[in-house]
Amino acid sequence: MKWRVNNSMNMPKIPLGAWVDSLVDWITIVFAGLFTLITNVIEGLLDILVDVMSAGPSIVLIIVLTLLVTYTSRWPLGLFTLISLLLIDNLGYWESSIQTLAIVILSGVLTIVIGIPIGIWCAQNNTVRKIVTPILDFMQTMPAFVYLIPSILFFGIGVVPGIIASFIFAIAPTIRMTNLGIQEVPNDLIEASDAFGSTSSQKLFKVQIPLATPTIMAGVNQSIMLALSMVVTASLVGAPGLGADVYRAVSQINVGQGFEAGLSIVIIAIILDRITQNLRKPAYEHIVSRKIIFTILALLVVGTALFSAFTKDTAVNGDKNSFAAKADYEIIGIEPGAGLMKLTKTAIDDYKLDDWKLVEGSSAAMVAELKKAIDKKEPIVVTGWSPHWMFSKYDLKYLKDPNESFGGAENINSIARKGLEQDAPGAYKILDQFFWDTKDMENVMVQVSEGMSPSEAAEKWIKENQDKVSKWTQGAQSGNGEKIKLVYVAWDTEIASTNVIGKVLEQNGYDVTLSQVEVGPMFAGVANGSADAMVAAWLPGTHLEYYNKYKAEMVDLGPNLKGTKNGLVVPDYVDIDSIEDLK
Repeated sequence: MKWRVNNSMNMPKIPLGAWVDSLVDWITIVFAGLFTLITNVIEGLLDILVDVMSAGPSIVLIIVLTLLVTYTSRWPLGLFTLISLLLIDNLGYWESSIQTLAIVILSGVLTIVIGIPIGIWCAQNNTVRKIVTPILDFMQTMPAFVYLIPSILFFGIGVVPGIIASFIFAIAPTIRMTNLGIQEVPNDLIEASDAFGSTSSQKLFKVQIPLATPTIMAGVNQSIMLALSMVVTASLVGAPGLGADVYRAVSQINVGQGFEAGLSIVIIAIILDRITQNLRKPAYEHIVSRKIIFTILALLVVGTALFSAFTKDTAVNGDKNSFAAKADYEIIGIEPGAGLMKLTKTAIDDYKLDDWKLVEGSSAAMVAELKKAIDKKEPIVVTGWSPHWMFSKYDLKYLKDPNESFGGAENINSIARKGLEQDAPGAYKILDQFFWDTKDMENVMVQVSEGMSPSEAAEKWIKENQDKVSKWTQGAQSGNGEKIKLVYVAWDTEIASTNVIGKVLEQNGYDVTLSQVEVGPMFAGVANGSADAMVAAWLPGTHLEYYNKYKAEMVDLGPNLKGTKNGLVVPDYVDIDSIEDLK
């Protein structure tokens, strides 16, 4: 398949990934207490920010932000702020916008508190600068998604790993620009301060930092913009806000919702950008001193925070020692566009689990949170489906579903685009005859979960199961290099099945490309012909909404696996057996 590169040097692979995994496991155990403290502090600060900005009706914060933007950036932008925020409120994204603002503000505060001192240290010490610079290069070039993986293990699923990943991704400009600004202070001014007998601290705070402030603020501005750009990525691990709305719209191919949420992010970006750019020299400082404005703003924030803290209802429903309380009333879910998430929301309504919250994220984040809970023998509820390798690796059980909210057993169907049978009859026949069972799929998934690449695991399974593969290829003419594009979602089941059928097609003369997408784009791609086929349609329940939307433009080849199951899953060691026990 196109994306695979053979190692012609035949050198043994350096187990770098295994070393990193071992290091992360060790850090997770040794510093568990520190991570818990950081999580509690960040969640506490975030709750305070959200409470402050949510105090009173939305028009209160809209007016405050409008006045602040007007003061810093003149009245035309203030008018734009007023109209734009009213639009966000009208579209129904006000609560998400507050959550996004809180995340970005907290990430920005962390970059300032940590980044500026490090930048000053770099400017004053060449050795520190030589050490920090390559680290910053690494942080800025490493894909932001990578930061989410250890963040989940360290801090769990939710908003905290998203904030930490945003902070790591965004801190570099603040450090670099602080270092640059202080280094660019003219030498003659430094010499003059030395001649007057200034101490190092006096020289720093009264000469270097004031002169470097414009450059430092430019770095802070860039860091805040980078933090805002991470809101969608952070939603992959359960961070709320506009990023989650965008992610949900992408997975469901909801163009209108995606545009609305994206426009809201753009509006917030413009507002934050203009405020931070003009904070040092406000447009109307000649009318009202900025010290007075910032003092009033600080008093409003502190006063609102104290009022919210005293009036906030902290009562816990039910027994605080119950399973539900110990699990924080959270069901750890997967991608927001998945049909399983819709079924789970139905189950929450059916069983009247009003206190419970379904946490959106991703399949990988769900499994990471499950592993973390099992290692600590903690209670946890996750959205689960089988076949899945986690049932082979951990002792898990489905909660009984007497109301049948999750429906019965499902099948996984193969679906092709119209015209594939005429364009590549051999590939069409192989896809049509592709069928295996749960045990086959789990064998591949376990190999992948233990470190083997999906391509290698698929190839290994094919070699060991030639009798089954021969049934798939029976009567199918060989290809002549025809291009076949298969699409799939990043579920372990679909990674396994798509790699196996892709390898079989490749071995029969086809040029195969595998493309990982979200659920909505997977169906849309096959329907509009930009993809040739998929073997990942869960029917008749999980993907029914997408299937009904596009079935007229696709060819359903029938099941390639029967007897799947969806539901809520808990570790065996917990003492509940039914969804009803979550009440």
